[in-house]
Amino acid sequence: MTNRSVFRARACFVALLFLAVPALADEKPPLAPDSSAPLTTPSRLSATIEFGLPALAADIERDVPRRLATIDERINCVHRRVLGFRVNANCDIWGYVERTGPVSLYGRGDRIVGAVPIYGVAEGQGANRFTAHIHGDTEARATVEAQARPTLTRDWSLELNVSDGFHWSEPPYLHVLGREIALAKYVEPRIRAQLARVRERAVAAARKLDLHDKAATAWQNAFEPIELSDDPQVWLQVTPQSAAFAGVRATSKVLEGTLELSGNAETFVGQAPPAATPTPLPPLGTEVAAPGTFDVVLPVHIGYDAIRAKIKDAIAAMPPAAASVRDVQIYPSNGKIVVGLLIGKTPDAAQWIYLAATPQVEADGQTLKLPDLAAVSAATSDIGEMLGNPQFVDLVKQQAVVNYQAAYQRLLDAANQRLNRPLKDGFRLEGHLNSAALDKISLLPDGVSIALRASGTLKIVYGL
Repeated sequence: MTNRSVFRARACFVALLFLAVPALADEKPPLAPDSSAPLTTPSRLSATIEFGLPALAADIERDVPRRLATIDERINCVHRRVLGFRVNANCDIWGYVERTGPVSLYGRGDRIVGAVPIYGVAEGQGANRFTAHIHGDTEARATVEAQARPTLTRDWSLELNVSDGFHWSEPPYLHVLGREIALAKYVEPRIRAQLARVRERAVAAARKLDLHDKAATAWQNAFEPIELSDDPQVWLQVTPQSAAFAGVRATSKVLEGTLELSGNAETFVGQAPPAATPTPLPPLGTEVAAPGTFDVVLPVHIGYDAIRAKIKDAIAAMPPAAASVRDVQIYPSNGKIVVGLLIGKTPDAAQWIYLAATPQVEADGQTLKLPDLAAVSAATSDIGEMLGNPQFVDLVKQQAVVNYQAAYQRLLDAANQRLNRPLKDGFRLEGHLNSAALDKISLLPDGVSIALRASGTLKIVYGL
């Protein structure tokens, strides 16, 4: 058979196929997009109330006097035999204990530690003219510490469990005629009396922090919609439902009291959502070790025109065939993407043939693919033969890959920027999203919506 005969036979085969195409027109898959479901996920955010420890220490220090104790005692300082005589002598002791530095506050795990350095001097002398030559003196230094582990009760009152102690670097001993007389029992009661005043002052300062009202304001702020992006326009609406105490943490400068607010985070595309009505601040729930991860659904939109352009580019790169693809249609149908191909030698003889695929997202590569693209009808499964290219469908599958990395990164960057901003009443928003996993794919009327569950942190902060 000559080449001309082969060509005529192939042309006749293609022509016979197209005679049968009109019967395939009724097999066009219906236009059936997915319904637009809410982009909602359970989520957690934290409300952190920050206070500067130096300012709190200065407030406490205003009620702590410089002189903590004054010593003016008469004690039995000598009871011994000297040159064969038994000597019982009293001594007058006088002196003072003062703090030599400011009150300092710093964090130690979940506790607040207050410390103040003190210095004391004392002098003793015999109490009558026969023992006046008996003389002794001493000096000593100590660090006085008070520890408190703040706890928050279900009625939002702050409790401080304060304990204190001394750490003498030089214990106060009066040296008289070779004898050491411990002075701690004369000094420490006076210092402890001052520490009781410090504890009262610390409790009063804690109450002035007014955590309930600040937590209530943070709770109200959490209901405010947040515009995550303006191109495309994407909004976040958080609806808190419960609150739990997530502990107190302190550094050298900052005291943080943290709450975990749990509820739902819903993402809206387009216009701003209707304002949510804030509920009253609920009682505290079970204490948690730390606030959980903040989750939000970020939708990336891929228009059907982008998929259509990829397929048209793939077809244009193929060698010429006896019949050509004159147009491409893309639309959703019951969870699949339908690829309509208008095939014919001439425009008048062209007919539509349909392929379909379930879209697949590769989150790592941030791409949308059509891995199972195939003819919807067995009668058109030999489309490659019709076009004179047996690898036609495989080549389309390989090339019909849409990368959405740039769109996702723009949305992520915009969200991270919008999640850091001032709020009302001295509060501010601090957030960062750093990872995303596929949540679901929706085939909407105007394109593919890839819902990615982004995770990170979101805090409503009051204070420094």
